[in-house]
Amino acid sequence: MNNRYIVTPYFLDEDLPQLEELLQPGWLLNKPCPGEGDTMTRMSVVAESLAGCVVDALAKGERPVSIAGDCCTTLGVLAGLQRTNITPVLIWFDAHGDFNTWETTPSGFLGGMPLAMIAGRGDQKLVEAVGFRNLPEEKVVLVGARDLDPGEKAAVEGSAIHFVSDPKSLPDYPVPDGPLYVHFDTDVVDPRDAPAMSYRAEGGLSAGELREVFRYLSETGRIVAVSLSSWNPRMEGADQSRRTCMDLLKTLVE
Repeated sequence: MNNRYIVTPYFLDEDLPQLEELLQPGWLLNKPCPGEGDTMTRMSVVAESLAGCVVDALAKGERPVSIAGDCCTTLGVLAGLQRTNITPVLIWFDAHGDFNTWETTPSGFLGGMPLAMIAGRGDQKLVEAVGFRNLPEEKVVLVGARDLDPGEKAAVEGSAIHFVSDPKSLPDYPVPDGPLYVHFDTDVVDPRDAPAMSYRAEGGLSAGELREVFRYLSETGRIVAVSLSSWNPRMEGADQSRRTCMDLLKTLVE
């Protein structure tokens, strides 16, 4: 299957032009004008545009591979998949749970909430804006989360999502049947290999260890979409992080 790379150079609703440096011939730049309004309204414009890009790629028999600055754009990818009658199993690699709601978040950071939104918890404004139908928790696999806020941890433990704390055990885990959408937040990698992370969490798998897990997923032949939430290109170590994470992405979509 041919991959259609889609680069969305935003962090939430803020421009992140450094991501445009990733563009290669044949890649698509998704850069709508978010317009006026609050952060959620502006984010919905970006996610809606991405959903359209995903639909177009799938209509051409291509696999969408989204690269963006944050995890909230996953709602655009999922909306696009649903519009083409694909309801995937979501495998979410992240050092964090992204399962906070306004009731559990200690920081108020929207980037820590998208997985909860996807599962029908918390704020649903972005979900409704892109016409996304919530994914059943049983179809979500959270992998590698090692930095959970207390309320978020309780929510994960009380949910029906699958929580695989050690990514190396994923090949032996009974992942639900069906097509796979793999989301790769690059902070899941040990920061010694990818240091330019805004929300750094010590520990995690080395790049080499994670590569083996990604190779396993690629060889299943089940992956219909992939997304990457990037390193911080403005931080020290960005070049190393870029090389490491883009190489891992390549392994996942080979």
